[in-house]
Amino acid sequence: MRYTVGSLVALAGLTNGLPHPQLPGLPGLPGLPSGLPGLPGLPGLPSGGLPGLPGLPSGGLPGLPGLPSGGLPGLPGLPTGLPGLPTGGLPGGLPGGLPGLPTGLPGTPSIPGLPGLPGGGNSVGTGPQATAAPNKTDVAVPTPTGAAGTIGSDCKPQGAAGALGSTENGVTDKNCCTGLTVIFARGTGELGNVGTISGPPMFKALRQKLGADKVTIQGVNYAASAAGNANLGADGGKVMAQLVASALSQCPSTKVVVSGYSQGGMVVHNAFQNGLSSSNVAGAVLFGDPLKQSAVGNLPKDKVKEFCGTADLICGGGGDGGATGDHLGYGSVADAAATFVLQAAGLA
Repeated sequence: MRYTVGSLVALAGLTNGLPHPQLPGLPGLPGLPSGLPGLPGLPGLPSGGLPGLPGLPSGGLPGLPGLPSGGLPGLPGLPTGLPGLPTGGLPGGLPGGLPGLPTGLPGTPSIPGLPGLPGGGNSVGTGPQATAAPNKTDVAVPTPTGAAGTIGSDCKPQGAAGALGSTENGVTDKNCCTGLTVIFARGTGELGNVGTISGPPMFKALRQKLGADKVTIQGVNYAASAAGNANLGADGGKVMAQLVASALSQCPSTKVVVSGYSQGGMVVHNAFQNGLSSSNVAGAVLFGDPLKQSAVGNLPKDKVKEFCGTADLICGGGGDGGATGDHLGYGSVADAAATFVLQAAGLA
């Protein structure tokens, strides 16, 4: 293989790019005419180095007039074809300069993640392979474990709600398992996810009867908008069915009762059209239900309690469940509602 001055410059640049002990320069390559005057030194090479080659004979590099026929044949000490640099650099070095690099390229800093060569260098494709850190997505997600459920003994009891009491998240917060779980859908425009008119008074009565940490309450997070009434509960029915499934997955032994007020009553009906079954729940309690005349899924009648005030035009009146007020008066039947829930769940 023939070497041109350009290839020698590239080789010189390669050696300068690797940290190594100072290499003596190339004093007078054999076969070059005397001196090649005016060559400024490469970094690390004495005056007369290769870059720039000012002062070359007229005509520039092609042919390099004055060189022996055939250019620079062979450069003794370089194996033909330069098949990779063997460990230890160029064996034997170049005559009069570029002595072989010491074994291991001492002083070459280690590259993180690559195993080091002897003497502090680095090697690609040799030595033990680095082990990749585990991907977080590989971590197993806990799944229901039969009767044990997925709530551990280090859980936090839900306890009583705050003063406003319009939001309850005992299931989604994964509070401790209890014997009773109530999934409740609020009425149109009510605050939080359980409202204030009928749900919270019933929850208070349940906690007084069983103990504040013995009842799990979960509100259905759905729009409860005025326009949603036209959907007859479809805005929240699927969400309620999913919450029942979550409650039973976390706490398989709990007894679930579904409940709703006004538009929330229609949500209860719709949940039975979205996978909910009488085998999943112990009963249902509804307040001011616009669909009072319709069955609640496949629940037996003795597992359903309808409260409809005598003056409540939304559910058609009738005084069902002993309610005597209008559509906003269901706080008065909170104790009766709590008593029915406990009876349906077998906790009375």
